Amino acid sequence: MTVHHLNQLLLVSSVVLLVAVVAVRISSRSGLPSLLVYLGIGVAIGQDGIGDIPYDNAELTQVIGYAALVVILAEGGLGTKWSEAKPALPAATALALAGVAVSVGVTASAAHYVVGLEWRQALIIGAVVSSTDAAAVFSVLRRIPLPSRVTGTLEAESGFNDAPVVILVVAFSAAGPVEHWYVLIGEIALELAIGAAIGLAVGWLGAWGLRHVALPASGLYPIAVMAIAVAAYAVGATAHGSGFLAVYLASMVLGNARLPHWPATRGFAEGLGWIAQIGMFVLLGLLVTPHELGDDIVPALLIGLALTLLARPLSVVLCLLPFRVPWQEQTLMSWAGLRGAVPIILATIPMVRGVDGSERIFNIVFVLVVVYTLVQGPTLPWLARKLRLGEDSGAADLGIESAPLERLRGHLLSVAIPDGSRMHGVEVGELRLPAGAAVTLVVREETSFVPLPSTVLRRGDELLVVATDPVRDAAERRLRAVGRGGKLADWLGTDGSRAEH
Repeated sequence: MTVHHLNQLLLVSSVVLLVAVVAVRISSRSGLPSLLVYLGIGVAIGQDGIGDIPYDNAELTQVIGYAALVVILAEGGLGTKWSEAKPALPAATALALAGVAVSVGVTASAAHYVVGLEWRQALIIGAVVSSTDAAAVFSVLRRIPLPSRVTGTLEAESGFNDAPVVILVVAFSAAGPVEHWYVLIGEIALELAIGAAIGLAVGWLGAWGLRHVALPASGLYPIAVMAIAVAAYAVGATAHGSGFLAVYLASMVLGNARLPHWPATRGFAEGLGWIAQIGMFVLLGLLVTPHELGDDIVPALLIGLALTLLARPLSVVLCLLPFRVPWQEQTLMSWAGLRGAVPIILATIPMVRGVDGSERIFNIVFVLVVVYTLVQGPTLPWLARKLRLGEDSGAADLGIESAPLERLRGHLLSVAIPDGSRMHGVEVGELRLPAGAAVTLVVREETSFVPLPSTVLRRGDELLVVATDPVRDAAERRLRAVGRGGKLADWLGTDGSRAEH
């Protein structure tokens, strides 16, 4: 590649990124999932579009797609609240294992008996579309105020179910007869166990190290966090475990560990997640050839109907039966099984392995994902309102950033009071911070001053709170409790469990 070609590539890449960023604004206003916009950009600059860029490298797409998925899972894990995920783990695990099995069986049967595909092709499609997409779920659900059990279950399911689905797709795409079902179950269980153990261990060790090693620059913390998350994937995959589950769990541990400079880390991870989504979806749009999709539209619609109206609801009902989940929540979770880039990436596996009819499988999956994401994504808020599952977001949570004070063996907490916080109108003395913590400075309207115990806090203020290591967590819990419940937080039973960093 010459310098001239490199300059052209950089120009095209920057233009695509800028268009994609603007498209996020358009999609958020229209309610359309942004992934559809990114896929459209890829199709528009592809072989049948205005760019007429020839691209058919399925293997490169698969590799880049895997790398992007690692970043997306890491960003999703960092933003997953343990307080919501913990009670939802049993249900999410059931959906990620038994639910996938039910979905594969029902969808593959429809593909075989209704559409007429061979059993191998039908099983591949059934496995590919049985994985809910982490990027789609994270981007849509976090804009809807749903009960924590619903969001926790769906987010954890999308983080867990990639592993068994990848194993099934690889098994169904392999040459020769498919292994016995009990062998596949054993492989899935072993890979999940290895991936979970490695992910938890790497996440815990990484969090411990970042809390005890003061890095010389705040910008190094986001890099270190993402490096630890990616390392969890690499170690898990090298150990023949589920790398996807490892990176998700490691990121979840890191995201709930109260690390220094957390807002900067969260923003850095979110930016990388957006870049990963944009690059992955644009590349998948490039890979598809629109004029070849005509014959596969009807089969895709029929398989999608079986998946959306039969396979997904049946798997949700059967898996959540032991947990006594209300029918309203089951209905929403049935409709919220969003598909996105993951099924399209997995559809490249049979293409790389040379499975007969793999191009048709890819086309069917592509059409199915686009059509049903277009239907399901924008209608989720409406369905949540009809089922009366929307929650009042309540008082806005505080934004708290922590910076280590190594020589003082303490932390400097930067506390931003948002508009909806009930800390507005509370006096500094009424915060009742634990001994060893104190408000040292208040920044208000571009001025700063040392507060008195009688100083009344206002919305928009930023507080600098110094806390020694032994009381750092207690001080943050107390600040969050007052932010939710005001000066009567203790009497009202408002605790300081963190809603988010």
